[in-house]
Amino acid sequence: MSRAAAVLLLLLAALAPAACGGGDSQRMGARLIFLPRQGGYYDIRVPLKGLLSLDLTQNLPWDGFPVWSPDGGSIAFYSDRNFNIRDRDDNTEIYVMPAAGGELTNLTQNPAHDAFPHWSPDGSKILFYSERDGNGEVYEMRADGSGVRRLTDSPALDIPFGYSPDGSRIGFISARDGDFDIYTMAAAGGDVVRVTDTPEHELSPAWSPDGRRIAFESQVGRNDEVFVVDVDGGNRINLSLRPLRDGSPAWAPDGRRLAYVSERDGNVEIYVTDVDFSFLTRVTQSPRDDVMPAWSPDGSRLAFVSSRDYNSEIYIANADGSGRTRLTVNESVDAGPAWSPDGTRVAFVSSPEGRRRDVFLVNSDGSNIVRLTNDETPASADAGPLSRGGQ
Repeated sequence: MSRAAAVLLLLLAALAPAACGGGDSQRMGARLIFLPRQGGYYDIRVPLKGLLSLDLTQNLPWDGFPVWSPDGGSIAFYSDRNFNIRDRDDNTEIYVMPAAGGELTNLTQNPAHDAFPHWSPDGSKILFYSERDGNGEVYEMRADGSGVRRLTDSPALDIPFGYSPDGSRIGFISARDGDFDIYTMAAAGGDVVRVTDTPEHELSPAWSPDGRRIAFESQVGRNDEVFVVDVDGGNRINLSLRPLRDGSPAWAPDGRRLAYVSERDGNVEIYVTDVDFSFLTRVTQSPRDDVMPAWSPDGSRLAFVSSRDYNSEIYIANADGSGRTRLTVNESVDAGPAWSPDGTRVAFVSSPEGRRRDVFLVNSDGSNIVRLTNDETPASADAGPLSRGGQ
């Protein structure tokens, strides 16, 4: 063994416990790193003690992507509207705009990072992540940006993953015990419940439609698996049980099925399983990655991102894998599909100029792609179609 290889092995051995989430809270930073990269997107990372960082971009489903208000009238998203890869002082803000196009409103207007918006079920409030008080915490504001209040107060990172379906509780992941675990708390504040308690990172949590369970991904040794757990922490079940990564679970509206990504067949594909283990359906089959599954409101279809044509594009398919349709055809990176509440449109982000991202809408048949945001210029409903998708 060469001297350089021996040194590398010693370094990896020394840093491995931090990378796997073990140890005390001193190992993890109190803020996220929003690292801009070409195409206008962010790599989102947690600084760890030593030289390593935990990359959340592939785990958390929030990387600057649009979220629809419950009534379908507005879209919230987070962005650095003054994106400049050379400016280290840039920060992210939360914006909202009419789904029909129109003026963008900056809801946060704070020099610290604000990100990851989640609408309350009645559309009156928005839950979000902010570093305005020195470290990453969970905040809430009214839908117009007023009435901001801090919901968590921890020296470690707290990151929200949304309101429970009835709006009574708030879910978040926290590194307060040295690794990311899942917690809930009363929407009014207080009554914090720790749902998971393991030495590994629990990521990508998602409420079940009935609010009784939470799906998430977690390391099992050095492998990632998809789990479901009751909201009180009981009845934890491994749904994937494979030697390669399974993650990014998404509940179907009926609460009986989960879509998730898996590497079990040699590359990243999308699968659907029921929570009783009675079936497993491979939805995609491509030599390149298929990721970011999002259920249509009626549970019949999935939108997803695929690089099967050597560029990230938005596709939809029936839940059994049939009826695949390509919604976008362009040279940009398209990502983060989100269905409108009525199931007729899909919002997504794209970077047509190659350096920054903007929000687009497309009909679910691939027609009428409309750009809603355009750098600093408010968009309008007649912003103009781009290319149309196809099979």
